[in-house]
Order: sequence, then C-alpha cells, then structure tokens
Amino acid sequence: MTDPLQRAESAKALFLEGYNCAQAVFCAFEDVTGLPRQTAARIASGFGGGIGRMREVCGAVSGAVMTLDMALGYDDPQAAAAKAAHYRLIQEFARRFREENGSILCRELLAGVQTTPGSDPQARTPAYYRKRPCPELVALSAQITQQMLNEQNA
Repeated sequence: MTDPLQRAESAKALFLEGYNCAQAVFCAFEDVTGLPRQTAARIASGFGGGIGRMREVCGAVSGAVMTLDMALGYDDPQAAAAKAAHYRLIQEFARRFREENGSILCRELLAGVQTTPGSDPQARTPAYYRKRPCPELVALSAQITQQMLNEQNA
C-alpha cells in the first residue's frame, strides 16, 4: 500500500512545478493509471481552474475522479451494478473532500481570493501561491484518493 501522505506530497510538488490542479493530482498516480505523464497531463489539461478556469468543479477533484476511474471504473455499459458502485465511490470521495473543505466547487474554495477574470491563467509567483489554497487542496485530494485506493486494495 502506498502512503497517502507521500502521494499528497507528490501531487503538491507537481502543482508547484506548474501543472494545473487536475494535472497535478492525475499525474501523481502514473503508477496506478499506467499512463505516461505527458498523456495524463494532456487528458487532465482542460480540467484546471474548475474546468477551463470557469471555477466549476475543483480541478483537484476532477483529477481524483479520473484517477479513481482509471483504477476502479467500469467499462461495460450494461453493468448497472458496477456503475452504481462506482458512482457511490465517487460520491464518497466528494463527501470526504467536502467535509474537509466545505465544497468541491472551485469558486467556493477560492471565495475571498482575488482572482483575475478571463481565460488566461495567472502567473505562478510567490504571491500567487501565498494567497491560494490550491497546493493544499491538491495534496488533500491526492491523499484522499490514495486512502480510498488502499481501502479498495487497488
């Protein structure tokens, strides 16, 4: 079993390298998904900033969902029980994340943080990191994901 805190640190380090929140979480699980980092980063690229910087579902949550999908998801469209079980798993992840942070929505998680509207990402400066909870949200998302994978023995 992988240590959830190590996974959290890995995701946080990827975010601090410049990967968006979804990429940082998804790429931290390369060994689980079997995807090369470049492929994982491309798949997750549009989910940053709450999906294309629209401040919807937090990218750290999206990265976790993609990871859980790759590790434990279903692929048979007729497998109703597997689908229901997987949705329960995703809902449990969201419950745990929400319990710690109050929301899974980017705009609510960034409430009170001055952001620049528009589609252009802001420069990653020391001031950027000081005013945002994103590195910690990425770490927590990866930690919860790894805990859940450990629980499922995945």
